[in-house]
Amino acid sequence: MASNEGFLTDEQREMMKVATENAVNNPPAQRPHSSLLSEHMHKPSATAAGGKAYGGGSNAVKHRRSHAGKSVRAKKDGCGGKGTWGKLIDIDADYHIDRNDPNYDSGEEPFELVGATVSDPLDDYKKAVASIINEYFSTGDVDVAAADLIELGSSEYHPYFIKRLVSVSMDRHDKEKEMASVLLSSLYTDVINPSHIRDGFVLLLESADDFVVDIPDAVNVLALFLARAVVDDILPPAFLPRASKALPVSSKGYQVVQTAEKSYLSAAHHAELVERRWLDASFSDPSGESGRQEMEDEKLKRFKEEVVTIIHEYFNSDDIPELIRSLEDLGAPEYNPIFLKKLVTLALDRKNREKEMASVLLSSLHIEMFTTEDVADGFVMLLESAEDTALDILDASNELALFLARAVIDDVLAPYSLEEISSRLVPNSSGTETVKMARSLIFARHAGERLLRCWGGGTGWAVEDAKDKILNLLEEYESSGLVSEACKCIHELGMPFFNHEVVKKALVMAMEKKKDKIVVELLQESFGEGLITINQMTKGFTRVKDGLEDLALDIPNAKEKFSEYVEHAKKNGWVSSSFVTSLTEDAKLG
Repeated sequence: MASNEGFLTDEQREMMKVATENAVNNPPAQRPHSSLLSEHMHKPSATAAGGKAYGGGSNAVKHRRSHAGKSVRAKKDGCGGKGTWGKLIDIDADYHIDRNDPNYDSGEEPFELVGATVSDPLDDYKKAVASIINEYFSTGDVDVAAADLIELGSSEYHPYFIKRLVSVSMDRHDKEKEMASVLLSSLYTDVINPSHIRDGFVLLLESADDFVVDIPDAVNVLALFLARAVVDDILPPAFLPRASKALPVSSKGYQVVQTAEKSYLSAAHHAELVERRWLDASFSDPSGESGRQEMEDEKLKRFKEEVVTIIHEYFNSDDIPELIRSLEDLGAPEYNPIFLKKLVTLALDRKNREKEMASVLLSSLHIEMFTTEDVADGFVMLLESAEDTALDILDASNELALFLARAVIDDVLAPYSLEEISSRLVPNSSGTETVKMARSLIFARHAGERLLRCWGGGTGWAVEDAKDKILNLLEEYESSGLVSEACKCIHELGMPFFNHEVVKKALVMAMEKKKDKIVVELLQESFGEGLITINQMTKGFTRVKDGLEDLALDIPNAKEKFSEYVEHAKKNGWVSSSFVTSLTEDAKLG
């Protein structure tokens, strides 16, 4: 039999031809359920040469492959079993093919039909990337993860990789969240193109409602991932307003975008805030990232050790300027929230005197070094660990609420800051309950006066009372002219966070009463002693500058006098260079 004739004899081909013609001439309703072709295949075939039928004896066994790929025994004579094709060619039990025969034709080999399972390429891709992600979280090897993703191919499915990477890390520790962000930045453009990054985050935002079911703080975590992607320049800022328009206002995805914009990307120093959010978690990264992480971890460890000493020294000395100098020497402003957490934590375990000192220090630091975001971040850290703190300090929740409320009364935090802090905490947690308690304290009757005395040792002065005290101090100095006595009174006020008010009122008094000389002497002495810092000086001068138009109504030469004071301040280094620059810019615009 020639190889191009396939598997059938001429006689069998004729049978198939007849079967096909009958199938055409007789519609299915006029014959049994089985096709005529199938009937022929189930009947004994006509005898071949020698009058012997091709077919195995009763002991012959044939096997086939099932759709699952398993070998399955067919029924006797090869016909009738479920899922079998029946007996197409009967082969004599004694008949065998000799592959060494010169006339051997591979077409004569018995054949099997092997069923193949139809697979979904996307499902296969998802299974493969799940393995890549798990391995990456175990090893931290960015290069291996990138190589595996490239080898996998199917780049059109990369948005699903992004969704899987972020969603898996959301339910893990900060270490994995930081690892996920680092990997996304590393894969950007070289492995995953920008459009796929955008599509991946769209998938995440669309799934936010589902994430919240299992991950209570999913909105905030996703918002951080979104903000981090913008900070890392793998997502354009324009992505956020476009996503807001596309998402239903009632959806969690819309909340994610709003949180990313308002709580993170709109804040001052937002890049540092977002980048350091998960940096406490280090991991191994042969690409060099691990080295940077270890260095940061070592720096953070040293910072924590040194600030404990600094805080203890402050509790003993009550010397705010010295503490500020010590913090500046550390040169780690990115850890300001950690300092705040450590300060309050140490104060919680001490007496009311130290608690009052901690609140006063926060007010001073807010003027000198800390942004509002630093303070908010520090309180978030405190409230996230509130339950652990309560194990050692039974009344921790109440006292944390007092610290938070006092920060609002002292203008360190704005009232709306409490809402932002609460949104970053796990719902219905000890932290959110503490924020609610702080809000109740703030809006209670006579809240300001009570909270200023909340630790029992405070002055209890309201803001207007403090301003009156400062005015009386300056009037007494005007009469006596004793600089040392005036400086002593400023120190005894015990409200360094109002020192900018001393500067402001002193400058206004000099303008109104033409007391230039004695005011300059007071400011020079206060600055030289470190009693009034450059930041407090700058803030006082700024307040006067902002009110010059009103002052000029009562003091015709107010602007000229102020210019003289600014020149003196520049000459003696009282004010910051940024303030001088802003004045120059204003002069050009004028």
